[in-house]
Amino acid sequence: MNNQDANYDLVVIGGGVNGTGIAADAAGRGLKVLLCEMNDLASSTSSKSSKLIHGGLRYLEHYEFRLVREALAEREVLLKKAPHIMWPLRFQLPHRPHLRPAWMIRIGLFLYDHLAKRTALPASRGIRFTASGPLASHLHRGFEYSDGWVDDARLVVLNAIAARDHGATIIPRTRCQSARRQNGQWQVELTDRNSGQLLSVTCKTLVNAAGPWVSELFGTALGTPPPREIRLVKGSHIIVPRLYDGEQAYILQNEDQRIVFVIPYEDNFSLIGTTDVEYSGDPTQACISDEEIDYLLKITNEHFKNTISRDKVISSFSGVRPLLDDESDNPQSASRDYTFEIDAPEHQAPLLSVFGGKITTYRKLSEAVVDHLSEFFPAAGPSLTKEEPLPGGDFSSPAELIQLLNKTFPWLPAQLNKRYVRTYGSLTFQLLKGIGNMKAMGEHFGAGLYAAEVKYLIEYEWARTAEDILWRRTKLGLHMTAGEIENFQARFEVNLPETCDEH
Repeated sequence: MNNQDANYDLVVIGGGVNGTGIAADAAGRGLKVLLCEMNDLASSTSSKSSKLIHGGLRYLEHYEFRLVREALAEREVLLKKAPHIMWPLRFQLPHRPHLRPAWMIRIGLFLYDHLAKRTALPASRGIRFTASGPLASHLHRGFEYSDGWVDDARLVVLNAIAARDHGATIIPRTRCQSARRQNGQWQVELTDRNSGQLLSVTCKTLVNAAGPWVSELFGTALGTPPPREIRLVKGSHIIVPRLYDGEQAYILQNEDQRIVFVIPYEDNFSLIGTTDVEYSGDPTQACISDEEIDYLLKITNEHFKNTISRDKVISSFSGVRPLLDDESDNPQSASRDYTFEIDAPEHQAPLLSVFGGKITTYRKLSEAVVDHLSEFFPAAGPSLTKEEPLPGGDFSSPAELIQLLNKTFPWLPAQLNKRYVRTYGSLTFQLLKGIGNMKAMGEHFGAGLYAAEVKYLIEYEWARTAEDILWRRTKLGLHMTAGEIENFQARFEVNLPETCDEH
């Protein structure tokens, strides 16, 4: 970045789903945007979710009808925008009468089906479980409904690419050291965490989308008290060998009134989560506890014939959700809604701060944020994000794209073709540009990861470490041996930060 680029309409602090979504929306309207993120894109909360595009069935119990309605409507929008990283998922809910009566569940599912227009997904229905199914023998009846799956980390990266495609500057691993109002603008001081280089930029409007750090940023960089506090709630997941055949997911009710999802994950695994635990401290250091592992195993084993023990846990991750502090008694009741605060003193540059939110409503939140900021930018155009596909999503169906890639690159193995479509969509053509055979793909590091893919991720998707590639841009770390992972890390010749994820 040179001095000619140092003056922006908008500087966004935070490279999670909300920050990159805001950057993409604003850049698409013609604003000059810079986004900085102190770590890798999606390195915190936005890569450690349950990976669902959903209305939130259980939020109906807390009367959050507006949030559920908005999320259900967005579910339809997002499934069309990114068919490579999102797809419909059918959920089965075993009925346990002593926890919630059938009439209550039926009413909830009726609302879920009708609160917002539903075109892409089938309606809910009652079902019976057979003795040949995966569930324990005491579970006979249940319900079935639809939601959606998303690769959360890739959702963030694709929004960053969309922002860049519209002219935005995206700089991960760059910390905002300070931001001060000066001469009707923000003077923002940034530090490149790799080189230590100091960058100074100015902008007309500053957006604080720092997620779990949104309140903390006021003290560390802005030098002022936050307008509101957030509540940090840790949600942990475990990954185990595939518990059952079939593509359906399960939503399990527990005695404490919480629910736990069991979801098919990366072909060979099941993803189980999540917990809700109050958290304090550095969000980057959040780790699953023994109590959380036992909690998730207990609920799962109460429902499935194929029981699992602690030694079956292959991996785990914990994300810290920045929820609105609504002073509710327990974490599971805390609202998943969002709000934003605008500080715009007369004749001074505005500051907008985002509090709360969930992945499903990120696009709507981003649109609303830029709508509010448009009063300061009268030349800004309309939002494009509702109709514009995310990068790589401009195809009619995965099957048709697989066929097109097979025709264009007949030497590409079928399994690799399928994974590329599910990861990159039509961006696969960029990845394979100029490559004419498997030998030209370069070194194979294991689990179908070739040098050509690594090169693409470094050049076009801001990947800088083995962790960026193996656990966020792809999930291939799950499929590689310990030796393959160690070799791949060594080839990067970097000292990766210690992490408590059980990789």
